[in-house]
Amino acid sequence: MTAFRPTALSGVLSAALLAISALTPAAAQAPGQVRAQGEPVQAGPAAPAAPVLGKLTNYRDEMRRLITNIAKFAREKNPGFVVITHNGMELLQKRDEVDEKKVYPARAYMMSIDAIMQDGMFYGYETFGQPTSKEMKETFAQLIEVAKRDRVSILTMDFARDPKKIDEVLAASRKQGFLPFVAHKELSVMNSLPPYPARPFHENSNHVLSMSGAENYLYLRDTTAFGQEDEFALKLHDTNYDMVIVDVFHGRKPFSKRAIETLKYKKLGARRLVLARMDVGTAATYRFYWKPGWQSGAPRWITAPYPTDPDRYFVEYWRPEWHKIIYGDASSFTFGLLAQGYDGVVIETVEAYRYFESDGQDMAAFK
Repeated sequence: MTAFRPTALSGVLSAALLAISALTPAAAQAPGQVRAQGEPVQAGPAAPAAPVLGKLTNYRDEMRRLITNIAKFAREKNPGFVVITHNGMELLQKRDEVDEKKVYPARAYMMSIDAIMQDGMFYGYETFGQPTSKEMKETFAQLIEVAKRDRVSILTMDFARDPKKIDEVLAASRKQGFLPFVAHKELSVMNSLPPYPARPFHENSNHVLSMSGAENYLYLRDTTAFGQEDEFALKLHDTNYDMVIVDVFHGRKPFSKRAIETLKYKKLGARRLVLARMDVGTAATYRFYWKPGWQSGAPRWITAPYPTDPDRYFVEYWRPEWHKIIYGDASSFTFGLLAQGYDGVVIETVEAYRYFESDGQDMAAFK
């Protein structure tokens, strides 16, 4: 494993504030070019150039590029770092630029991720607790075959409370080789342990050191309902989930390394994986990087509010300024995850490409 500086996330995030505060919309522009005798002359190293906005921008390619860069940066520090995308199965394929009916596997992208966590594979894609439509199931089935051919694992996140439906989902997922989880609440308010089943599906006493060893997982969006940080860590320590996915922050403060280390062990004493959520499609006013005065349009890469959370804004995620916040140096979000000891990341709001492709009209994916 490549060594990296063990900076605490809180320190990393503070450093990020200082680093990012130096960026203004004007300073973030790519430097202009001067020509001498017909040849371009550059005064110094050029900042990464942002793609041209408009119809020429391939929003899916840009999301694939961002995710691939995150994975590359993280694995230079920790080769075993797990990278999972939340939704966005369409990114597994590239469309021909001339003939959109022709599609090809996005193999370089698939090699950069370990798995996809897909919402509503069986229940709850359109409506909580209701079977997912036949059309969506057919779409999923085709993309699942693409994933399997390139050895990308599938995690399912379905939405139901009826024990019969939950049992049906768990059995169907297991039969197809998926790693299942059934949420008893809407995704945006997932803040408690599922009441059914009372114990993790396929509970096991084995050490889980990689995703291939996981038989089940737990996803939590908000952990504050469990009490203080130590109360939450001990509550989760008292379970036998093989993989736990949490937000980086417990309330206003990032989880301490001590809490993460506690989360890494099951009640039975065996090791498990702890992954962090990281949103790459929206910026939130309550995150460490947000600066006073920022709003929609200022800086220019912050766009419209998210439909179910007015404190989040869609971002032009292809911009160098956003990439710098997410990965690249010791003040970035990804470095903070590595420094705190997370085993991997779940990359969220990857379907932001749909918002930009539709000029803000396609909001079905954003709940």
